[in-house]
Amino acid sequence: MFLVMFFLLMMVSLILMFISLGFLIFEKVIIIEFILFKLNSSMIIYMIMLDWVSLLFVSFILFISFLVILYSKEYIKMELNLIRFFYLMMMFILSMIMFIMSPNLISLLLGWDLLGLVSYCLVVYYQNMKSFNSSMITILFNRIGDISLIMMISWMINYGSWSMMMFMEKIYEENIQIMMSLLLLSSFSKSAQIPFSYWLPMAMAAPTPVSSLVHSSTLVTAGVYLLIRFSGCFNEKMFMIMFIIGLNTMFMSSLMANFEYDLKKIIALSTLSQLGVMISIMAMKMYNLVFFHLLMHGLFKALMFLCAGKIIHLLSYQDIRYMGGVVKFLPFTSSIFMISNLSLSGLPFLSGFYSKDLMLEFMSMNYLNMISYIVYYMSSMMTVMYSFRLFLFFFLQEKFLVLVKVQENFLMVVSMMLMVLMVIMGGSVFMWIIFKTPYFICFSKFMKMNIYILIMMGLLISYEYWNIQLNYKLKIMKIYKLVMFIMKMFYMPVLLLSFNKILFKMGLLFLKMDMEWLEYMGSQMIYSKNYLLKFLQIYYLYNYKEFFMLSLMVMVLLFI
Repeated sequence: MFLVMFFLLMMVSLILMFISLGFLIFEKVIIIEFILFKLNSSMIIYMIMLDWVSLLFVSFILFISFLVILYSKEYIKMELNLIRFFYLMMMFILSMIMFIMSPNLISLLLGWDLLGLVSYCLVVYYQNMKSFNSSMITILFNRIGDISLIMMISWMINYGSWSMMMFMEKIYEENIQIMMSLLLLSSFSKSAQIPFSYWLPMAMAAPTPVSSLVHSSTLVTAGVYLLIRFSGCFNEKMFMIMFIIGLNTMFMSSLMANFEYDLKKIIALSTLSQLGVMISIMAMKMYNLVFFHLLMHGLFKALMFLCAGKIIHLLSYQDIRYMGGVVKFLPFTSSIFMISNLSLSGLPFLSGFYSKDLMLEFMSMNYLNMISYIVYYMSSMMTVMYSFRLFLFFFLQEKFLVLVKVQENFLMVVSMMLMVLMVIMGGSVFMWIIFKTPYFICFSKFMKMNIYILIMMGLLISYEYWNIQLNYKLKIMKIYKLVMFIMKMFYMPVLLLSFNKILFKMGLLFLKMDMEWLEYMGSQMIYSKNYLLKFLQIYYLYNYKEFFMLSLMVMVLLFI
């Protein structure tokens, strides 16, 4: 069963990749409609749209998925519920494909909700209190996006259709922009942008293969993909909101990753940083470039999680301070992990370079203010800093590995080898495929060298910060509150929880008012004054109202 699933995913991935290239060359789009339910003039339609974007993204998802499943065969081979885990993984992949293929909001919501439900089951897979809390936070934050999509669907009843392709000519109407704001909210909650960023590091309670799939090409990328699909419906104000929120998310997560010691959380925060990059570039209307970076990010981020999962699997802990000298025991895995880190940093000529360097250059050519420019480049520099920080802890830290049974597993090595080939060659190959005409970038020599200067500055600052952590630990304690402020995500969880307490107290007040004052002043008081009801009953029973009306008419006639 396992081998059949593995080869099926691999073959379907290759076939879809070649079909997507044909769709791209000939500019073809196929729309298929299935009528699920029909009553008079009302129909519920499941719509599938096949174009080069959806087919290429699905092929990447299947390619990453079959490598993750191959990796999982070795990673959780001693697990009792192995079949249940693989079924959950397949449901997760299927729900993402359902979401990608559909432009109709009803069928899109089906895949969207299934993603949230299966992600809850996967995060809570290790049944302990930490996993329970993390999974509940994950599903509650994702429910915000579900609610906004449901509100958008109910609003679209006014137009008689749930397909957004029908309303492209009406995008500047006020009602359409209200729906687009709901769509923006749902994509921000799914892609963990500020203020919904808290759930992404918490989702690291899931098994590492799940984290590899979630952070590379499925759950968190769904919000960015939704923005790419409906990019033609946003106005300038919404693009400005995208840019500001994406920029803030990128800066916050890059800064936080430099103070974190949990290996999986560092990689999760790097995912959050790259999502902020994509959404801020989306605000500049570079949709193909964002999609290209989405694909390349899926490759090197999946590879990072596979390598980190193997290290954690063999060492049984996640703290990077105890991983000194791991390169001597796992030279192959450590080398591949550093290749994925360098790709994340944008080192020439790996896959991350072709998208990230182009995004930075295009951002520099835009008419942005100086603060945006500085924050963007500082975030890129901090990406290099936390990547090099991992290198220092793995290669130059003191040796803590004394009694460790270490071995290079065959299935894990095969999955990482196939992935690293795509990380090395995928950027240059797909850049020539996706961009029919290359972007024209006109820079001075100083502007062009800015990116490489920042890379060197990031390496230097990271090395000095690592030396301070080793040799001047007591001096770090002087800025302990600042470090905790950054590590707690600028106290965002505290603010959100305090807001929830306010809502909870308001709910209790309303409950007390409803059960006491409103009950007494309403139904109970009317029932206690039952003599009034008896009088009204007698009034109607004995036709007093006819006598009253006749006497009133007589009095009126007398006065006339």
